[in-house]
Amino acid sequence: MHRRRWILSLLGSASALSTRNAPAQPAAAAPPLAFPRDHGAHPETRVEWWYATGALQAADRRFGFQITFFRVATGFAERQPSRFAVNQLLFAHAALSDLGQRRLRHDERIARSGFGIAAASVADTDVVLRDWRFRREGVGERSRYLARMPATGAGFGFELALETTQPVLLQGVDGLSRKGPRAEQSSRYYSQPQLAVTGTLSIDGVASAASGGAWLDHEWSDSFLDADAVGWDWIGMNLDDGSALTAFRVRRRDGTALHAGGSFRRRGESATDFGTDRVTFNALRRWTSAATKATYPVEWGVETPAGHYTVKALFDSQELDSRTSTGAVYWEGLSDLLDADGRRVGGGYLEMTGYAAPLTL
Repeated sequence: MHRRRWILSLLGSASALSTRNAPAQPAAAAPPLAFPRDHGAHPETRVEWWYATGALQAADRRFGFQITFFRVATGFAERQPSRFAVNQLLFAHAALSDLGQRRLRHDERIARSGFGIAAASVADTDVVLRDWRFRREGVGERSRYLARMPATGAGFGFELALETTQPVLLQGVDGLSRKGPRAEQSSRYYSQPQLAVTGTLSIDGVASAASGGAWLDHEWSDSFLDADAVGWDWIGMNLDDGSALTAFRVRRRDGTALHAGGSFRRRGESATDFGTDRVTFNALRRWTSAATKATYPVEWGVETPAGHYTVKALFDSQELDSRTSTGAVYWEGLSDLLDADGRRVGGGYLEMTGYAAPLTL
C-alpha cells in the first residue's frame, strides 16, 4: 500500500510538472512519421505505449494474450539535472486469457528508466523493464517483434515472435489521430495488424509451442483526455479475409460519446479513416465485476462506415486491476467479431477504460 501511494503521488506530481513545463502542442505541427525512427521511443512527449494483443493456440487450448509497455515523462528533467532524477517511468502489463478455464492471469512491472533496469530505445522498438522485453528486428515490411516475458509468480510467461505480414497502418490522417473535440487532443498513432505469431507459452511450469495472430498499436501524445472524458472503448480486429478494423470512442461520464473514430483497411488496399463521429457503440449485454463492482458492456453493436458489427467477449471476466502500477482498472479481452448476419468474420481485442473510476493519464 505504501508503494502504491508513492507511485500515485509521483504520477500526480509528474502530471502537474509536465503541464507547467511542457505545454501541449497540437500534434498537427509534428512532422510526418518516419520509420524505423518512429518505431522507437519519443521521450520528449508525455505518454507513450506499445501494445500487443492476440490469440494463441497451444496444446489444444486457446488463449488470448496481451503485453504492453508504457513510458511516462515525469517533467522533472529541467529541475533535476542529476542522472539520479526520475525523468522517465516505465510500466509493463501482461495478461493471459485462458478460454478453457475462463480465467484471466495478469502481471505488471514498474521502474524508473536507467541504471540497466529499464530503457526505451529512440532508434527502434526496443523496450526493456528488468527481464521483460519487447523489440523489433528486420528491415521495412519484412520485420518481426520479439516479446519476452519469463514465467512469474502469476504462473505464466511467453517468448513470442510476431511477424509482420502487412505494411504499417497509419491511424487517423497520416498517423495523426484525434481523441477529442480540440485539435490539440490528438496522438501520433499507427498499428501493425495481421501479425503472425509463433513461440512458446508457459503455464504453471509447463511450456508448449504456440501459434496464432496478433495486433500491435504504438501511440504517443502530449495531450491528456478532455476534462469531460472518463475513459474510452476501443477495438482492434483482424478479419479472416486479411482486413483490419479499428473503432473507438472517448466517453463522457453519462456514457455518451465525446469523440469517436477508427479505420478500415482491406488486404492490399489503402486505409479508410472514418473521420469524426462516424462510429457508434451500442451496449448489448453487460457484466458486473465481483471484485470492483464496475459494470462493463461485454457485447457491443458497433456501427462504422465499413459496416455494422457485433463484438462479443469470449468470456466476461477479463478485467485487469493495475492499481499497483498505472493506478487504473480496465477491461481488456479476447473477443469475436460478427457481421450483420451474425457470422464470425474475425477476432481481436476489446478494451474499455473508465468504468471502475474515471481514467487519468
